[in-house]
Amino acid sequence: MRVVFWGTPDFAAPALRALIGEGFDVVGVVTQPDKPQGRSREIIISPVKQIALDEEVPVHQPKNARDVELLRTLEELKPDISVVVAYGHILPQKIIDVPARGTLNIHASLLPLLRGAAPIQAAIREGMSETGVTVMRVVPALDAGPILMQASTPIFEDETYGELQLRLAELGALTLVETLTLMSMDKATETPQDDSRATYAPKVTRETARINWRDTALQISRHIRASDPKPGAFTTTPRGDVKLFGPKVMDGIKAEPGEVLKASGELVIGCGSDALRVTDVQPQGKKRMGAHEWARGRGVAAGDRWGA
Repeated sequence: MRVVFWGTPDFAAPALRALIGEGFDVVGVVTQPDKPQGRSREIIISPVKQIALDEEVPVHQPKNARDVELLRTLEELKPDISVVVAYGHILPQKIIDVPARGTLNIHASLLPLLRGAAPIQAAIREGMSETGVTVMRVVPALDAGPILMQASTPIFEDETYGELQLRLAELGALTLVETLTLMSMDKATETPQDDSRATYAPKVTRETARINWRDTALQISRHIRASDPKPGAFTTTPRGDVKLFGPKVMDGIKAEPGEVLKASGELVIGCGSDALRVTDVQPQGKKRMGAHEWARGRGVAAGDRWGA
C-alpha cells in the first residue's frame, strides 16, 4: 500500500515510524515549513521531517495544503491512501480525494466526543476518566468522518497533557497500523458518527490558560495539568505573571480565591472552594523551578492576592 503521510509535531512521529517499521510503502511525507524557534531564532526542522530524512523518504513542505505544485506532486506519487496526523492545516477536498482509497486521520479522542483542535487538554480539563484515539475517514466537516477503528485508555488522576499525549501518540500509531492492515485485506468497516453526541474542544490560547481562582481547587488542578507543559496555566501576581505546575488539592481549607495561604516550605493558594498546593512554577522569562525556591527568592508571603 502506497502511503503519503501528513504530519508535523512530536505527536505524529510514532505513527510515521510505525508505518515505515511495518513495511508500508511511504512514498512521501508532507510537513510544515521549517520555522525559527526560541530566542536565538534557530531554524528547527519538525520531528516528522527528521524521521523522513533519516529514512530517505521524499519530503514536501508547501506553505499550505492549497499549493498548486503540491497537488501535481501528489498526483504523480499515485498514493493508495493518505494519512494525516497533526499536520497543522485543513486539507482541501481536491487533496483529500487524490489517493485511490481516500484520506485517513488519527484524532486523539473517542469521537464523536471532543472534536476540534485540543481534545487531549479538554479530556483532562473536563475530568474525564477515559479517552483514546480514533482512526477516521477525512471529510469536509470537522472531525466528522466515519470511524474505522478506536482504542481507549484510562486517564490517570495526576496525568498531565504532556504525559497523556505521549501515550496517545503511541496508541494512535498501533491503531493506525491495525486499520491499514485490515484495509489491505479488504476487512475494514466504517461506522458513521452519531452527530447528536458530538462535543467540541476548541484551540487553547494564552487567555484560556489563565487561572480563575474563583473556580474550585479540583477544577484549577485539572486546568493546570491540562496546560502542562504547554502553554502553561498562569496567574497574575504582584510580581508579574507566573505559570504553575504540579497541583495538589487541599480539601477542607477555606480562604479567599487567589489568597496565598502558605509560602514557606510549600506554596498553597486559596480557591473558590478548598485550596491548591503547587510544586513548581515558571516566572516570565525564567526556567521552571521549585515553588518554594521561587517564593523565597521573590518575597512571596502569606496574605498576597493573586489573579487578574
